[in-house]
Amino acid sequence: MDTATHFAFGFGLAGLAQIDPNVAVDSWTSLAVMFGTVAGSQAPDFDTVLRFRSNAAYVRHHRGISHSIPAWFLWTLLISAVIWLIFPDVRFLTIALWVFIAVIVHVASDLFNAYGTQALRPFNRRWIAWNIIHIFDAFIVAAHVIAVGFWAAGADPAVVFPALYAVIAAYYVWRTVVHHRLERSLPSLDKSRRPGDIYTAIPTYRWDVWNIVKHKDQTHYTIGTWTKTDGLVWNDDLVSQQTPEIEASKKHPDVAAFLSFCPLPCATMEKHADGIVVKWVDVRYQYRKQFPFLAVVKYNTAMEPVFHFVGWISNEKLEQRLLTTASNDPSLATGR
Repeated sequence: MDTATHFAFGFGLAGLAQIDPNVAVDSWTSLAVMFGTVAGSQAPDFDTVLRFRSNAAYVRHHRGISHSIPAWFLWTLLISAVIWLIFPDVRFLTIALWVFIAVIVHVASDLFNAYGTQALRPFNRRWIAWNIIHIFDAFIVAAHVIAVGFWAAGADPAVVFPALYAVIAAYYVWRTVVHHRLERSLPSLDKSRRPGDIYTAIPTYRWDVWNIVKHKDQTHYTIGTWTKTDGLVWNDDLVSQQTPEIEASKKHPDVAAFLSFCPLPCATMEKHADGIVVKWVDVRYQYRKQFPFLAVVKYNTAMEPVFHFVGWISNEKLEQRLLTTASNDPSLATGR
């Protein structure tokens, strides 16, 4: 989930902690636990600092080892120890319990969106993404804001927050059922279905709109949407090209990082007078007929990389960067 949603869970769990007698009876314990749940709800995403190293390092490792089973306990220990040093009179185990719950809720909620995590490392390095909840869900955030508002107005948190999480649990169950039923119905809704086609339904920020990807392998994708009003509508066909240049691009660190994470990659190559551009996109992420999560490498005529990028970017900004690279690189101008 996004940062705002994880913050919402952090404050919500601080309210839920009031059902713990060790927390409810002492204001300092309540404050320490609030610091712990907010920090614990963010901790697995502290790997964002990898952006300072490179986008490739961030893409390859984000939601990887920081969400793994050993990390659950490491984050709990580190955060609890720091808070305990600040609040030495508060029971360490009380802090640790609620920090651990916050970390687990963070990892579990990330499993439900399209990005996913490597939550089972070190036993399994597979990326787990259930494609059920959008990375930002207005209902989840709004429900937390309302509950915290009631708490601030004087309502009993031991009543408000158990009710909140009962509603959110029911919401997750409902979305899971909707997703399962939709994917199961897609073959019968698709008049162009071929034997062996695989369908993936991906959530959007709207409950009644799902992005749909149909594929048989990693060479041909059909992209569409399902809406409650229009049903299944196909919008685009993508064919992943296979050329020696595309194959060579797999060795570039940016592309290698992208492919280590992306289950549905599509590659294209464009030839220009000053070289070629190889672009890999993740077809799961479609926004206004663009695929903003991608890896791209531009080579000059000697097949030397002169520009590379991996991450999130619009087509317009990418074109601007490619043009800037061409104007600033003398080897491209001379065709060396």
